Amino acid sequence: MGIRVVVVDDQELVRTGFRVILSAEPDIDVVGEASNGREAISVVGRVSPDVVLMDIRMPVLDGLAATRHIAIDPEAPPRVIILTTFDLDEYVYEALRLGASGFLLKDGPADQLLSAVRVVARGDALLAPQVTRRLIAEFSRRRRPTTRPHLLQTLTPRELEVLQLMARGLSNTEIGDELHVAETTVRTHVARVLAKLDLRNRVQAVVLAYEAGLVHPSDS
Repeated sequence: MGIRVVVVDDQELVRTGFRVILSAEPDIDVVGEASNGREAISVVGRVSPDVVLMDIRMPVLDGLAATRHIAIDPEAPPRVIILTTFDLDEYVYEALRLGASGFLLKDGPADQLLSAVRVVARGDALLAPQVTRRLIAEFSRRRRPTTRPHLLQTLTPRELEVLQLMARGLSNTEIGDELHVAETTVRTHVARVLAKLDLRNRVQAVVLAYEAGLVHPSDS
């Protein structure tokens, strides 16, 4: 089966453009569209997609509120990729805090869109682009320290190391090279970090690491 995608944007031309690009790929199926957050919640509940491309600013109900609703699905919620016009947008930052897997600029190249859909469908997060870490670093500095620093105390010293390296944007392979351990060991550590911190994905872990002061923008 192909990757099931729902496209959410208040502009019909934008939705059509994304649908044409995605539908041309043999491994991707566009199974629904929505023009606002309220419609998105309804469509997602009906078709159970793997990935949702979510515009952040829409009428009726914006992408932030829709992401918040979708992310609390007790069963396997879809991966959300935020679509935005601006790379430094506090709405996008809030969506990442809520569990979105990453974001894309609407004027980005088609191959970046396709790669992003495949990456998050595999369960990974869009942390590689420098702009994502810059966004997290920028808005985390404006916040008071996280109210959950006690959760970090549940991590072992090695798990703290892994979290710090994740926040620097390193992949599992790169973390393994840095710590001189196997990639399978890194995956185990990452899974334990997410479970102990009650987080959905790596992006949320990175946000928490910055907000808790575990890492700083200069570390990236």
